[in-house]
Amino acid sequence: MQVLLLKYGEIALKGLNRAKFENLLIRNIRAVLAKCAQPLGIDAQKFVIEREQSAMTLWYNGDSDNENDAGFELDNVIPALSKVFGISVINSAVRTDKDIEKIKEAALQYIAPVLQGKKSFGVAGKRSDKTFALTSPEIARIIGDVLFENHNCNVDNIDNIGDIKVDLKKPEVLVTVEIRLNGAFIHSSEIRARGAGGMPVGSSGTGLLLLSGGIDSPIAGYMTARRGMKIAAVHFTSEPYTSEASREKVIRLAKILEDYAGAIKFYTVSLTEIQENIKKYCDNDYTTIIMRRFMMQIAEKIAHKYYYDCLITGESLGQVASQTIQAIHATNEGITMPILRPCIGLDKYQIIEIAEQIGTYETSIEPYDDCCAIFTPKHPVTRPKLHKVLEEEARINQSGMSKSDLIDRAIAEIVKPLR
Repeated sequence: MQVLLLKYGEIALKGLNRAKFENLLIRNIRAVLAKCAQPLGIDAQKFVIEREQSAMTLWYNGDSDNENDAGFELDNVIPALSKVFGISVINSAVRTDKDIEKIKEAALQYIAPVLQGKKSFGVAGKRSDKTFALTSPEIARIIGDVLFENHNCNVDNIDNIGDIKVDLKKPEVLVTVEIRLNGAFIHSSEIRARGAGGMPVGSSGTGLLLLSGGIDSPIAGYMTARRGMKIAAVHFTSEPYTSEASREKVIRLAKILEDYAGAIKFYTVSLTEIQENIKKYCDNDYTTIIMRRFMMQIAEKIAHKYYYDCLITGESLGQVASQTIQAIHATNEGITMPILRPCIGLDKYQIIEIAEQIGTYETSIEPYDDCCAIFTPKHPVTRPKLHKVLEEEARINQSGMSKSDLIDRAIAEIVKPLR
């Protein structure tokens, strides 16, 4: 029977708490499988997940008389599962009984076709079920002999006999035979996928991501979700200076992140009134840092209101004027909840590399109207003194409204989540 062997890394180290993490992982896997099943016309409830020894076995218990079930190939869900945090490796494997003759038969049927046209292969045996009579090296030798002899007997051209060789150090194809408690599994390096790694989403609390249309903030969301955090997003707009198309672009970025992080609640807040008051009453060189302070304090209020544990930003130390250590200190002032900055030590090239890897880069570089670029001073202060920032910020009171009034008005008009 064909199965997917889903292996995980860190979860195996969780000791007595491991079941909690496995349950979250199963929940997240089932959510992804449900999304895969719908367009294929198959029943997601027919997917069977079995846990055992630092791995999970997944197969589809379909009805052979059902046209959609009969045409479904399990390997089709591998791309989606490779984005599920908590899974480190996905092996497309065949499972059979723990009987060496049946293992040989399964290897010939499943692995022999993979070796056609290859120059070398190796076989590794792994015996986690120590009650099995053969040792790991014995298993590897027996299956290696069977595959080698079969290859030499079935090549099309007699001149090619013996071209394939056994190479245990750097084989072109590595075949693995695993003897586990729930059966014998045979798979090869040709039919495997690297998983997203990390921890299951939902295992490390919740966070509110300040999501712009740029490159950095989606990566911050990805990196915190990879550590198990369930994220939501808040996006700031400045109508009429920014367009609805810009907001739609950020929504598309959030949807790309959802392939990894699960469903993301998306809040929209208008900064127009606040920015116009900052521009009118504050020193021009301080407009960016004061605006950032407003954004953080609005985000914190939203986080408290909807029970998120922390804020997440895409700041990278020294990348722009508002991301110097002095500017970050001024931005943090008055915020009481944790602020996570997972990109803080990455340079732009590293951030772009991750963006390209997860599929957000092409969307992020599309032209858009960024509220952070509205009223941007020609020479923003790079090493602001907190007392000076607070003095300039206090000038907003000349408008007849206090800072807290402006924040409350912005939150009162928040656009609620799409879902």
